[in-house]
Amino acid sequence: MTEQTVPAPKGIDIPAALKEAALAAFVAFVLALPMAGLKTQETLDGLTIDVRPYYIIVPVVLVFFGRLFLVYWRSRPRKVGESAETPMDRLARLIAVNSRFIMPVIVLLAIALPMMPFANRYIVDIGTTVLIYVMLGWGLNIVVGLAGLLDLGYVAFYAVGAYSYALLATQFDWSFWVCLPLAGVFSATAGVLLGFPVLRLRGDYLAIVTLGFGEIIRLILLNWYHVTGGPDGISRIPRPSFFGLDFARKGEGGAETFHEFFSIAYNSEHRVFFLYYLILALALVTNIFTERIRKLPVGRAWEALREDEIACRSLGINPTNTKLTAFGLGAMFGGFAGSFFATRQGFISPESFTFIESAIILAIVVLGGMGSQIGVVFAALLLIVLPEMGRELEQFRMLAFGGAMVIIMVWRPRGLLAYRLPTMFLHERGSQTAKEEPR
Repeated sequence: MTEQTVPAPKGIDIPAALKEAALAAFVAFVLALPMAGLKTQETLDGLTIDVRPYYIIVPVVLVFFGRLFLVYWRSRPRKVGESAETPMDRLARLIAVNSRFIMPVIVLLAIALPMMPFANRYIVDIGTTVLIYVMLGWGLNIVVGLAGLLDLGYVAFYAVGAYSYALLATQFDWSFWVCLPLAGVFSATAGVLLGFPVLRLRGDYLAIVTLGFGEIIRLILLNWYHVTGGPDGISRIPRPSFFGLDFARKGEGGAETFHEFFSIAYNSEHRVFFLYYLILALALVTNIFTERIRKLPVGRAWEALREDEIACRSLGINPTNTKLTAFGLGAMFGGFAGSFFATRQGFISPESFTFIESAIILAIVVLGGMGSQIGVVFAALLLIVLPEMGRELEQFRMLAFGGAMVIIMVWRPRGLLAYRLPTMFLHERGSQTAKEEPR
């Protein structure tokens, strides 16, 4: 029996496809000409402009044929009974269903990373940066992924946590373990203060207000010189200790250090590994808290608010309290991550908390699939490691990174792992599956 096919509703319009591909190629030409095709050279007579045709022709050709392939892929005929579910959709569903087994494997790999034969200080530093953004992504996932509130100013809570720890540690000589919960409390308070006046806003209007809030915090940090140090920032921020044991070569005042206590040779990488495991523990606490709370009434209220706010009101859910809890808890984890960032860097300034940081964190949440905890991990790996791998591209590094992001979002517009399991079942999953299997 021959396979039957169902043609696309309108078929492939070749002239329209060529026109669309030519238009995309023209846009690529306009962008490639000044960015890559022209290069200034300093000579004895002054600056001259060299034209590099290769850097113009290659992007134009790639965009033209890539657009043609995209048009064909969207208009291709499908077999009778062929599911619209792609292999990536099936993979996302498989990962979501087996997340309770996959997440422990990821945690074990993260724990073993510094012990791997190929591990060095650079790789551990990259891993620490990835874990910071994973923690930030999980915190923002509460606000955006679960509650459905678009927040473009999440970096403000990150900054509040960092500056709270820096000021308390440098001015009052408090330890990291005392300042960490206080930084979370201050950030959560800032989240509630932001959420309260914007409760009636939705969508783009909410995004604009949160974006403005992030810029307000940055300008306050920049101009409040006698408290925050302004553009000079805050330096000499104390580092955390291991149960009172410092990682220095010699302790202050004859105090015993980490390597002296364990009778091992001094190694500057001990502090790097300790900071890596510290942010790993904080990230795991964030994940466990989020997974637990989304199954509680407040977590279900967040997801109900995301789907339909009017239906929430009719069911007796208070949208005001629901939004405030989402803003407050999401901001709290941003504050925790900010305090760790401050103690890891030893120096902070307003330049570390610009809008681009909020954009990266939001991109991690959206790219991973809003509401997906494992998706945030994969997206953070992609967005942080990919630019590092592109360092050899020199001036084309960010251009290649942006192109890769465009390809991924065209390929998976809802995110890499957009599949979400229900948080509540009318029947047990095992019995329900057993009933459905004979079908």
